[in-house]
Amino acid sequence: MSVQSEIEELLGTHFQPERLAVINESDRHAGHRPEEEGNETHMRVRIVSPTFAGMTRVARHRAINDALKPAFDKGLHALAIEAAAPGEATRW
Repeated sequence: MSVQSEIEELLGTHFQPERLAVINESDRHAGHRPEEEGNETHMRVRIVSPTFAGMTRVARHRAINDALKPAFDKGLHALAIEAAAPGEATRW
């Protein structure tokens, strides 16, 4: 299973999102960590979930990072998070 697929599965299970996009941005970081070239190391998560209602931005990020611990353990290096509750404005 790819890292991207694992992230999609983990977030789907933990947060039952209304919208979810997991974007592999690893190619934008070529040369950043040469030992990881060709791996899925840099991801962006865009997620809208009722779970985030009433949570601060920091709490949302912590919850997502906790849910994705297995992906980090397998080599995920960087994660950009754009999390919102239903009805909140998003830029995407």
